[in-house]
Amino acid sequence: MKHLIIYAHPNPNSINSQFKQTLAEFLWDNGHEVIIRDLNQLNFNPILSLEDMEGQRMGKVAEDVTEEQNYISWAEHITFIYPIWWTGMPAVMKGFIDRVFSYGFAYRYDQGVQKGLLTGKQTTIINTHGKSRAEYESIGMDKALSLTSDKGVFTYCGLEINQHFFFDKADKANFEIIEDWKQQIIKSFKSNSTTIKN
Repeated sequence: MKHLIIYAHPNPNSINSQFKQTLAEFLWDNGHEVIIRDLNQLNFNPILSLEDMEGQRMGKVAEDVTEEQNYISWAEHITFIYPIWWTGMPAVMKGFIDRVFSYGFAYRYDQGVQKGLLTGKQTTIINTHGKSRAEYESIGMDKALSLTSDKGVFTYCGLEINQHFFFDKADKANFEIIEDWKQQIIKSFKSNSTTIKN
């Protein structure tokens, strides 16, 4: 299967980086094709410019956007790995969505009805955050995070969400906790019969 990992974290020693490497090695070991797009390492330009906006209206996108869209078109399963900062995506990931998930590529409107164009592709989202799960649940932030990313971006564009991980109190996680999180990720890919090569 063709797996695309879209990753955003500036620290190569972060927990998110460990997730990226663990997942990629598991997929490679099981005979899958894997492409990793490390947005920080690529120095991806996250700013949706006026030129971008005008181009999208005419069905034209910048060269760097076309490259990322080609990877998305190639992929059968897209995994997003990023931390939750200020209750949302890091700027580079949000900018990636702003520029790459453009009108006519990721979605369009048919007679006023919105239509996702990335159907047939599976996705997994892996997030870390510093707050506890209990604290987020008490203020409804857990639902807000799922609504704004899952409903507002991923399923809006037609992606089928297999699982969305929220790993809490990540700044206090020890080795054993991190290893358990890695195993949860691997287990989710193992259990998805359409993902794992037989």
